[in-house]
Amino acid sequence: MDCRATLAMTHLRHDELERYARHLSLSGFGPAAQEKLKRARVLVIGAGGLGCPALLYLAAAGVGHIEILDADRVEVSNLQRQVLFTSEDTGQLKVEVAARRLHALNPLIEIVPRAERFTRSNALERLRACDLVLDGSDNFATRYLVNDACVIAGRPFIYGAIHGFEGQASVFNWQGGPTYRCLFPEPAPAAMTPNCSEAGVLGVLPGLIGTLQATEAIKLLTGIGETLSGRLLLWDALTMRMRTVTLAADPRSRDIRELPPEGYGQTCAMAPKSLADEIDLPELRATLAQLQLIDVREAWERAAGAILPSAHLPLAALQAVQDNAAIKLLDPAKPTVVYCTVGARGRQALPILRERHGFMQVRSLRGGYQAWCKG
Repeated sequence: MDCRATLAMTHLRHDELERYARHLSLSGFGPAAQEKLKRARVLVIGAGGLGCPALLYLAAAGVGHIEILDADRVEVSNLQRQVLFTSEDTGQLKVEVAARRLHALNPLIEIVPRAERFTRSNALERLRACDLVLDGSDNFATRYLVNDACVIAGRPFIYGAIHGFEGQASVFNWQGGPTYRCLFPEPAPAAMTPNCSEAGVLGVLPGLIGTLQATEAIKLLTGIGETLSGRLLLWDALTMRMRTVTLAADPRSRDIRELPPEGYGQTCAMAPKSLADEIDLPELRATLAQLQLIDVREAWERAAGAILPSAHLPLAALQAVQDNAAIKLLDPAKPTVVYCTVGARGRQALPILRERHGFMQVRSLRGGYQAWCKG
């Protein structure tokens, strides 16, 4: 069969036939699946650790319309794992940098960058314009919002999550299968959820999980293979072991008719908090001379910058049962402020300082050292 005959049988242009040749020659894929990708519309929420590899492979594969939602700008700390960006991109909007790189990778597709967060006000509008959602968010609040909006709009979403050396992936809300709330019916208490900015993650791990998400998206869009719907994939990078857990669909998880006015909590960087337990930056600056400061970050974090003068008591040392010599040098009767990177560890330190060491006038700096640097 000559080239002209092949062109007549498909809706793919000559430049597309050349670019996607390895897909077209793949048994079980071929021109029909490639045309489905060309017509597909995918919403990717978050251009971070998961979103970057997923976006690269979706664009390279020929997904015709990719919309990216992310309001953040590139920071140096992103570069350890967010492979779409370089040092020269620091300070620029992630979606704009991503759109340029993806267009350079594949100029035959449409990339729509939106410098906004996925919120209750835009959720249904964004979902109804796409075929599926790939969720690369880094916080529980967004995941629950994505799930509930997908249930209402009748859209599947590709789930991915990473923490430390471990990752998860699944497909939710696909053809009557489980939703995210079948796995996690309700959000866990804020104190039990790890903080994405402070918990750490192995740099290659989001590349693995994000690529798995892209794979599942391509399978759903083209109708090939067996999806992860009804199964949760668990990947341990340290042991290089992967296993899957079967999920059961709970019909009650689909009993969602509208998005509540509020109730999804805050993002990871702005976790729910008690205002009485925190001090904001203006008040800290105004009363700094009267305060006693405790830095509960690790030594390597303190070496990169600190609020001085401040005592250094890493959270792990505070949590240890044995006596801590450093804390005996502090005055538990003096007004005290604890700080970490963004606030989560500072809040965890409060009950320890109060119950074990008698600090009754102790609060955590809202936003942590990052707020200090920005303020």
